[in-house]
Amino acid sequence: MRKYDNQLEDFFGIKAGDPHGGESIKDTITRSLSWRSRLRLLPKVLSIRERYAVLSLVIVAVLAIISIPVTAYYHFTIAVPADGGTLTEGIVGIPRLINPLLAPTNDADRDLASLVYSGLYKYNDKGQLEPDLAKSMPEITSDGLSYSITIRDDARWQDGVPVTADDVIFTVQAAQNQDYGAPLNVRAAFAGIDVKAVSDHVVIFTLRNVYAQFPGNLTLGIMPKHLWEDVKPINFLLSELNLKPVGSGPYEFKSLTKDSAGNIITYKLAANPTFYGGRPHIDELDFKFYNSEDDLIAAFNKNAIDNLSYISGVNVGNLRFPGRVNLEQLKTPSYFAVFFNQTQSKALSDKNVRLALSLATDRVSIINTALGGYGFLINSPMLDGILDINPNVKSYDYDPDQAKAVLKADGWTPDTDGVLMHGKGNRLEISITTSDWSELGSVAQMLKTQWEAVGAEVTVQSLPITSLQQAISGRTYQSLLFGVVMTPDPDPFTIWDSSQREGSGLNFALYSNPTADKLLEDARTTLNPIDRAEKYNEFQNIVIDDIPAIFLYSPHYLYGLSRKVHGFNTTLIATPSDRFADVVQWYLNTKRQFK
Repeated sequence: MRKYDNQLEDFFGIKAGDPHGGESIKDTITRSLSWRSRLRLLPKVLSIRERYAVLSLVIVAVLAIISIPVTAYYHFTIAVPADGGTLTEGIVGIPRLINPLLAPTNDADRDLASLVYSGLYKYNDKGQLEPDLAKSMPEITSDGLSYSITIRDDARWQDGVPVTADDVIFTVQAAQNQDYGAPLNVRAAFAGIDVKAVSDHVVIFTLRNVYAQFPGNLTLGIMPKHLWEDVKPINFLLSELNLKPVGSGPYEFKSLTKDSAGNIITYKLAANPTFYGGRPHIDELDFKFYNSEDDLIAAFNKNAIDNLSYISGVNVGNLRFPGRVNLEQLKTPSYFAVFFNQTQSKALSDKNVRLALSLATDRVSIINTALGGYGFLINSPMLDGILDINPNVKSYDYDPDQAKAVLKADGWTPDTDGVLMHGKGNRLEISITTSDWSELGSVAQMLKTQWEAVGAEVTVQSLPITSLQQAISGRTYQSLLFGVVMTPDPDPFTIWDSSQREGSGLNFALYSNPTADKLLEDARTTLNPIDRAEKYNEFQNIVIDDIPAIFLYSPHYLYGLSRKVHGFNTTLIATPSDRFADVVQWYLNTKRQFK
């Protein structure tokens, strides 16, 4: 049968032309269709693979066109902090008196007070003293007795009233007056100091004696006279302002809630829009309070809080979602040591015994085990990296064999039970007294094991705080495992000067060395920081050589900071509340800004 070649033309109603010349059927159909029709027919003439290929090219082309302005936008802009958001932090403890004069005895109070109030000076994120309410560092007279300070003109209380010299005078005089109930260390910081106003914004502090570290006392939060002056001392602790404070700091009181027993369980602070240091980026800081670290960790694991105010090294492993926080390891001007009371132990009065015990102490193992590795080894009462003094000092590194050799050379020989004896009836028996805090209990047990390995017989007394205070006051311990807290510009006088051996003094080792005393007394009256550091360097070398104590470690303060927080740069804190030193720079959100 003969094939009919013009069927396609007949179907479309097109007259066939000369089969050997003229326009083809394809060209005729194409010419007769609109562009829209052609596009609709395109999928019918393409294979599935060709269709996907065309679709992919179309998508790529569209994305490329869209990306041009987006890429240009990101190229010519940068991400900067944006205001907004709420951050929730958990704290162990219950706030009761959010008042700068009363807060130092309670970490929860001190945390909140540090955000609501501000002092003349503050420690920055590197632990250095810098102006806060003051315009600049104080002007000091040549005799070192008078400090002139100018207050910022733009500082306002959170009710809009200007901060003046009268507020400073009121705060200092209230601190000096024991009827207001300020703790001893606050009263002592301003004892015998006269303060007067030269103008609305200039105050002068006059000291009876030169004291180089005095500016550090001026970090005390200043209180508004116009709100407190009518509150009598007898009612000072009862004022509602202790729970709903008005300060001049970066955050202001917003609200609180209590449980059925009247304990505060939540506390909210809002960004102070008129803060002289600039409005904080984070709109609201919410705090929740817990009775123990275990409760705090449980709340974090249930996603009830963003931040953990503190977590001990041994509990880090109990965080169910550790990736939610950055574990900030902050240095503090504090250390732990074993202080020897030579008046209570004949054995410890022997320097060779103290040397041997130092050599028998594995401090690295203690840090790794009792602190989970979160701390650093120390060899001196002057902490390396906090005060600019020579860190290259003598150290008594762990060497139990050398410890045994020292004791043997000193005439100590083993008794029938293995405990060393020196003559008749003089056994190497040592008692370690410490608190019932679990961390120190672990350290004490490790010391017991290490010292017994070189021939000592060791007992451990873990006492509740009241009993421990009595033991310290009466100096009834043989050796005391305890901590010392200083400031970034430390004054070790109260810990090591011989005048502090009794009563309320803190010379736990009952240390006495006339040369060391002279250096301590001279250093605290030396205003030049370089000269002062030289005296402290001489002092530390004397103490290290005398071995009145075994210097163990300085623990890191572990702050569980949410990963969504940016702008945190703090590395050293004087007190736990100083973790908020740069809170104004923290932010949760960002926005784009042209370069």
